[in-house]
Amino acid sequence: MKNKTPLPELKQQAFNYCADFVLGRLNRLQNQIEEIAQALTSETKSSAGDKHETGRAMLQLEREKLGVQLAEAEQMQVLLKKVEAAAEYQTIGLGSLVITDKQSYYIAISAGQFSHNEASLFCISPATPIGKLLLGKRIGDTIQFNQNTATILNIK
Repeated sequence: MKNKTPLPELKQQAFNYCADFVLGRLNRLQNQIEEIAQALTSETKSSAGDKHETGRAMLQLEREKLGVQLAEAEQMQVLLKKVEAAAEYQTIGLGSLVITDKQSYYIAISAGQFSHNEASLFCISPATPIGKLLLGKRIGDTIQFNQNTATILNIK
């Protein structure tokens, strides 16, 4: 990782990215749920019959699906609140910034790729396959993932 950003700053920026990711997801899902609730209310006021019942059932299913997604996003937010962004780590755990010779990771929530200045890393949950492999490891340890071996160079 060619990086001119100090690791503590990069770690804080990754944490902020994850927090914004969760907040954006929560807001989007809550807005979609409100739109469906309004649509259900207007469906109630519209005509009766099979077409009406099918429309209501589809809206109900969509609302249930969004409810599950909202619960998952809320769980992400709870997990992120457990992260101490400024903590230093000797072994990899929740909140660790991990630099390997192949890729860099921020262990918090699954929020995809994050780039800051020239640095790029993946925000992953400790429950992901690579997250599980990294947990508890130290500088100098190696992991094997998808036939690739990576050596841990730094942990912040």
